[in-house]
Amino acid sequence: MSAGGHAQITGRVINRLKLRQLRLLIAVGRHGSILHAAREMNLSQPAATKIIKDLEADFEVQLFERTNRGVLPTAAGEALIRGGQLIFSQIGTTAQELEDIAGGNAGRIVVGTLLAASARLLPEAIARVSEQRPRLVIKVVEGTNEVLMPRLRAGELDLVVGRLPMMRHRSDLAQEKLMQGRIALVVRAGHPLLARGTLAFDDLRAHGWILPPADTTLRRQLDQFFVEEGQFVPPRVVESVSFVTNRALLAGSDMICAMPAELAHGDPAGGLAELPFALPFGDGPVGASYRSTTSLPPAAAALLEALRAVAQPISASERLGQ
Repeated sequence: MSAGGHAQITGRVINRLKLRQLRLLIAVGRHGSILHAAREMNLSQPAATKIIKDLEADFEVQLFERTNRGVLPTAAGEALIRGGQLIFSQIGTTAQELEDIAGGNAGRIVVGTLLAASARLLPEAIARVSEQRPRLVIKVVEGTNEVLMPRLRAGELDLVVGRLPMMRHRSDLAQEKLMQGRIALVVRAGHPLLARGTLAFDDLRAHGWILPPADTTLRRQLDQFFVEEGQFVPPRVVESVSFVTNRALLAGSDMICAMPAELAHGDPAGGLAELPFALPFGDGPVGASYRSTTSLPPAAAALLEALRAVAQPISASERLGQ
């Protein structure tokens, strides 16, 4: 697209696009129906249809197409819906910041975390930034990359901290490596396998496993690993990414869990132990992901700086085996 074409479309967005129109587009995309979206916004269907047709005329594109599955957004429609969701998310964030400031707080950060960051990296960074900004409100949201990355792109999260995905989430996100992570096989302290020394896969066959969900990279690697070892399905499987749940399951059974090594070694209760079995996969960078198309709010930038400072001694201790 030429610079003139980009400027022309930008001018149309600024001068013609209204928040009410964006709300309607988002509702149509969510419902797959102009009628249901119109009802949600207390509009008649003809009025909603006219708003969409006016937008299509303004931007000279088709926004939706009718299919046997309902009304689906075109590529142009998806772009406007995605941009609208980000705008409304930023409005909500700004409103929350104003409320926090009025209540005596100094801003807010919403950070997504994966298991690899939840043991030491993120908690220590939060402690550091909280000392610098004691009135800062920090909200932590747990999940997998498949859940958190779309929320980051939509503007619902400022940062995601944990194992970095293999850039399947498009170029609008920046990734910064902070340390190297490792996946370990973890069991309860006192597990019978710990007394055997070096283990082979045959030693693991009879045990149940706690596995991440099927839509995660680690689960796909584990499934392939089982297939290569001739065991297509372990005798018992629980799917969970909750560390609290997994720790309780391990404590009450002889199950095995594949999890970031930092979690096993950083367990304050001391009830977990790493099996002497090296997985042929799982090493990878742990770091922070954030939107590259918008600048980080000052508070989020301060948390990122704290993450950088905390990651260095953690990496050093891991290398020394502490």
